[in-house]
Amino acid sequence: MRMVFGVFLLILFSLILEKYGIAQLYMVMKTQQENTTSTEGVEVLDSRPFEDDVFGKGYYTSKIYRFQSKIPTWITAFATSDALILHEEAWNAYPRCKSVIKCPCFSKLVLTIETVHLADNGQSENAHGLSKEQLASRQVEILDIASSVRDFWSYLIGCSDLDFSKFRSRKTGRGPLLEGWQEQCNPVMTAYKLVTVDAPYWGFGKRLEQTLLAGERALFLETHRNCFAWIDQWHGMTLEQLREHEQQYYSVSNEEHRRIKQTHREGKEGLERRCSLDSEDTISRNSQLKSKDHGFALATRD
Repeated sequence: MRMVFGVFLLILFSLILEKYGIAQLYMVMKTQQENTTSTEGVEVLDSRPFEDDVFGKGYYTSKIYRFQSKIPTWITAFATSDALILHEEAWNAYPRCKSVIKCPCFSKLVLTIETVHLADNGQSENAHGLSKEQLASRQVEILDIASSVRDFWSYLIGCSDLDFSKFRSRKTGRGPLLEGWQEQCNPVMTAYKLVTVDAPYWGFGKRLEQTLLAGERALFLETHRNCFAWIDQWHGMTLEQLREHEQQYYSVSNEEHRRIKQTHREGKEGLERRCSLDSEDTISRNSQLKSKDHGFALATRD
C-alpha cells in the first residue's frame, strides 16, 4: 500500500508549552466561526472528554466540514462540490493530538494528522518515533509563521496580511518576529506534524495526495500565524473558560446547521413535487393529444 508521509515543523513563538494549548483551542474555535456562512462551515457531531491507553486523558470531537468554495475545480470532475464533505475524528490530548479525515465520496481516502508539541526549536530528529523505512520516505519542511511568501493555496485557504516584523503584543510585549527569531526567542516550542495520506486511486491518486498535502501545509501555516496574531485575545483565558465558550458556540452552530439542512430538504422536496406535478401534467396533455390524433385519424378514415 502506497502512502505519502509529510512532516511539517512549525517553530512557534516565545510560548511555554502549556500556554500554547490555550492558544490552539481559541484559534480552532475562532477559525470555525469566521469560516461559517449560510451554506458552509463546521458541524459538530460529538464533543466529549475521553481517556484511553494510547493518549491518556483528552477531548474527542467528531465534525463534518463543508467548504465547497475551497475545493479545486479538477476534483469536481469526480463528484459534485455539494457531495465533497469531510468527516474528521480528533483526539486532543495536548501535547499530543491526532486527527483522521475521510471523505464519503472517496471511500478509500484516509488523511491522518498526528501532532507532537515539544519545548524545543525544531531540533528533535524523530519526534513521532517513526521506523527506519518511514524516516527514509518522509518529506520534511520547516514552516516559518513570520514568512510573507504566499502561493495559490494560501489565497484559497485564506491568509492574513499582518506583518509580523512590525507586530508587538500589547499584553505580553512579544514580537516583532525579525529574521532569525527562532534562534533568539526563549522560551520556544515546536509543533511536529506528521501528515499521512493514502489515496489508492488509479490515475488521480497521486494528484489527490499532493493536493491534500499542499492544502494542509497552507492551513497549518495560516492557523498558527493566527495563534500569534490573536495572542492579545486569548492571553489570560483559562481552559475552563474556553471549553464553556466552545460548547456554547457548538450549540448555536449546530442549530444553524439543522436549520440550513431543513431549508435545503424542504426546497428539494418542493422541487421534487413540482417536477412530479409537471410530469403528470405533461403526461395528461400527451394523452389528450393522442386522443385527438386518434379521433382525427378515425374521421379521416371515414
